[in-house]
Amino acid sequence: MEATDRKSWLGTAGTRGADVRSDCWVGIEPRDAGGLQLELESTVEAYYGKDLSAQLLTGLGALGVHDARVRLEDGGALPWVIDARLEAAAHAAGFTGGRKLLPEVPPGEDLTAASKPDRFRRSRLYLPGSQPKLSQNAGLYGADGLILDLEDSVAPAEKASARILVRNALIANRFDGAERMVRVNQGALGLEEIKALAAHGVQLFLLPKIETAAEVRAAEQTLIAATDRDVWLMPIIESARGVVNAAEIAAASQRNVALTIGLEDYTADLGTARTVGGAESLWARSMVANAAKSAGLQAIDSVFSDVGDEAGLEESCREAKALGYEGKGCIHPRQIAVVHRAFAPDPVAVARALKIAAAFEEATAQGLGVVSLGTKMIDPPVVKRALALVELARRSGMIQDEVEA
Repeated sequence: MEATDRKSWLGTAGTRGADVRSDCWVGIEPRDAGGLQLELESTVEAYYGKDLSAQLLTGLGALGVHDARVRLEDGGALPWVIDARLEAAAHAAGFTGGRKLLPEVPPGEDLTAASKPDRFRRSRLYLPGSQPKLSQNAGLYGADGLILDLEDSVAPAEKASARILVRNALIANRFDGAERMVRVNQGALGLEEIKALAAHGVQLFLLPKIETAAEVRAAEQTLIAATDRDVWLMPIIESARGVVNAAEIAAASQRNVALTIGLEDYTADLGTARTVGGAESLWARSMVANAAKSAGLQAIDSVFSDVGDEAGLEESCREAKALGYEGKGCIHPRQIAVVHRAFAPDPVAVARALKIAAAFEEATAQGLGVVSLGTKMIDPPVVKRALALVELARRSGMIQDEVEA
């Protein structure tokens, strides 16, 4: 389109251009009268042109758009993406009184299901919330959690549109057992995002750049007001002030299930560079890990930014594990397998855990309240850790079947 045409649209959303795939661009220019003027350009127009036009007309009616010029430039976007872009463009054009364009939930998916507070969070993969092609089949990557990101990976001008896109992605996509996560923005914008998304299938919100317990409590209260579902919180510590207050932040809410650290922002706050050795962040990582454990939360490490350095990533994971961390962030799918391998339990520890689990199962079958291994009594916390270790080993592929008595 010509530059003059780009300026003629009051409301726009999406991505346009010859190289766009699995996304679209929508422009809306309101008119005083004359009904709807639809303009359609699509890579699949020959096959689905009528369906696309019908979808536009249905969506525009639901959004209260009756007199406007509307243009769709489609690069093979799925229906939920088109609806999200259409809704965002309508809002930008001033049509805010209509219904939301919510997609259908895939068969077998339950958007009301909560994740377990202590579920495995070895890996969490960041996916830019403004790029639908990256989230459509992300469940196939095998990450423990998938993060639809609204913060650093989304340009300021795109955040309102990305929020609607993320909402529809949460509803329409299969996550294949991965925890459905969203990283919101900092401050008031983040609270608005929690309010808008809490009822639409998200299972955990990541809260960036948290520095005080009050910020966590504000997120908790917004979450409680938005939904009666059990949705969890993971504060991200990314500054010196946040590290100093880490224990208070960890204990600020019963919705907290994990605490993580963001080392890129933390080292920038210190005024130093992040190094491979990590000496500049050792104290902070130790503080955050201890703060998490003191509050009964999981400690989750920062991302490793060099996607091509798998050996460096594995070493970083080993260091994190030694500090008490249970998982790590990922910025590329190829990092997931490395993280899972590095955080897999020690085989010797697994062998002992299997024996304890077998003894527990036998004691349970006999109605005994005490678990013993040989002549030694096994305390309940030890049994609990052993069962968790066996499950982690099973999910890591170290054992194939459940424990047999």
